[in-house]
Amino acid sequence: MPARGTVPLQWIALVGLSAILAALLLWLHAPAALMLGPLLAAIVFAAGNGRVKMPLTPFVVAQGVVGSMIAKMIPLSIVGDILDHWALFTFGVLAVVMVSAFIGWLMTRLRMLPGTTALWGTSPGAASVMTFMSESYGADMRLVAFMQYLRIVLVAAAAALVAKLFGVNPEHHVAPEMVWFPPVDWLAFAETMAVAVLSPVIAQRLNIPAGAFLVPMVAGIVLVHFGLMTIELPPWLLAGCYAFIGWNIGLRFTRSLLVHALRLLPRIMACLVAMIVLCGLIAVLLVYGAGVDPLTAYLATSPGGSDSIAIITASSDADVSFVMAMQTVRLIAVLFLGPMLTRYIVMHTNPVRPPDK
Repeated sequence: MPARGTVPLQWIALVGLSAILAALLLWLHAPAALMLGPLLAAIVFAAGNGRVKMPLTPFVVAQGVVGSMIAKMIPLSIVGDILDHWALFTFGVLAVVMVSAFIGWLMTRLRMLPGTTALWGTSPGAASVMTFMSESYGADMRLVAFMQYLRIVLVAAAAALVAKLFGVNPEHHVAPEMVWFPPVDWLAFAETMAVAVLSPVIAQRLNIPAGAFLVPMVAGIVLVHFGLMTIELPPWLLAGCYAFIGWNIGLRFTRSLLVHALRLLPRIMACLVAMIVLCGLIAVLLVYGAGVDPLTAYLATSPGGSDSIAIITASSDADVSFVMAMQTVRLIAVLFLGPMLTRYIVMHTNPVRPPDK
């Protein structure tokens, strides 16, 4: 049992179990495997009354690194592509955001989850981003993570099924094998780490909600665009940061909370499936109203799981730039609209309390 043994031995066991689960999920080509493995391992330890405690500093730095990673994925040059199809992007992005907000609001009205947890759990942005942003706005981070990663699995499965219907077999179009220790530009690496470490400190001084992620993301986008730095993030660093984030979330679970989440699983899955179906209807509107090909429309409006969507899109005849631009714009929209929708939920619902802290 995790509760037995000294704390150092428990850390060794946690790291080992995390590596095994992450490797298994990578072998299965599961989305977000490098974070899900450590998260599941940490939940096992927490449920077994383990005494492992996650230090705050590595978690904050990990958020800064993830923010820098998102900055690398979102160049300012994407603005031109968006402006060329601004009406279509506005409709597609806002429609998906409103569908997710409606499902989250409905779950809150039905008192399925505490506070604004349902809203953040259904937010169609990057799962890791939505998870640690949620804590800054009063949601239960553990249940948000439970919903976000469950949604990723469902969205990835649905997108793979739709792609197969259009003649794409994702099993034969997986991501290339990862090179864990590639050559590193150490100057660029030092610049990236400076942004990842110093930006959260600035965010804390300025009291910016979720600033440990948002400030390095914005700083990275601007600095890269003006040629002042290059973001260098080797896979081993990202794997470590994903592990720190997964452990931080998973170790907060308790046995009673896990039981509560499993009891809610059928209802949560029903709501998430409804969300995926409604987003599919938005794709139908893009097909018949704007002439977008069906596969491109479906992948562009899929609510989350951007990494899996990117792999499936790249292996198909879908418009890769259109799909990823809409996914990116939606992530940015959720970053700004999420807090406003959260305040609205608080004002117009009667939140329930978490089952256990």
